[in-house]
Amino acid sequence: MMPEITPPTVPATREVRALDLAQIRSTLGDASDAAYAKITDRLDENCMRFLAHSPFCCLSTSDAAGNCDCSPRGDYPGFVRPLDPQTLVIPERPGNRIADSMRNIVENGHVGLLCFVPGMTETLRINGAAFVTDDARILSMLEQDHSVPDLAIVIRTEQVYLHCGRALLRAGLWDPEMQDLALEVPDAGRIWASTSGLDEAVGDTINRSVNAAYRELY
Repeated sequence: MMPEITPPTVPATREVRALDLAQIRSTLGDASDAAYAKITDRLDENCMRFLAHSPFCCLSTSDAAGNCDCSPRGDYPGFVRPLDPQTLVIPERPGNRIADSMRNIVENGHVGLLCFVPGMTETLRINGAAFVTDDARILSMLEQDHSVPDLAIVIRTEQVYLHCGRALLRAGLWDPEMQDLALEVPDAGRIWASTSGLDEAVGDTINRSVNAAYRELY
């Protein structure tokens, strides 16, 4: 059983000291040459094998004003599909249709990907330039369960590198017992009701609607 969460007493944000890069570097020190040497601009054979086994990634984007968004993306392993060593494509599967990521990409094509393989502590980071396409030749490659996406995101890689696993190890992300944490969190319906300003009792209705929608993933 997790302890009750009590909001900490913190100073107002305006009272918290903000550091510049020189001050940050004075605390962290400089990265090693090896840390930089692993960064490349393309996908080698091992990176492609990683993506072929990855069913989940996070896509980070920002609009022209710098407002940021990070979106979870998941599908069958290999859904982030390389077209060549410097180009990959991600299908746009059914979702909430708000299209934050695609709107941002139209305004500012710089994106970041963080790709996961279940059970592996390291993640694959990919940064690059993106655009949205409805090219039928691309979309047909992304068919899944007899469903062809209407749109896809194409990314030209600029930075590719494997990120060390300390964060996932500290989180115990793949430890089976960590899944018990979900039992201590309000269900999705109640969270959506709360953030939408609705009565918490509406959460059960939301859950039924969401669970029905989850049965149609493509």
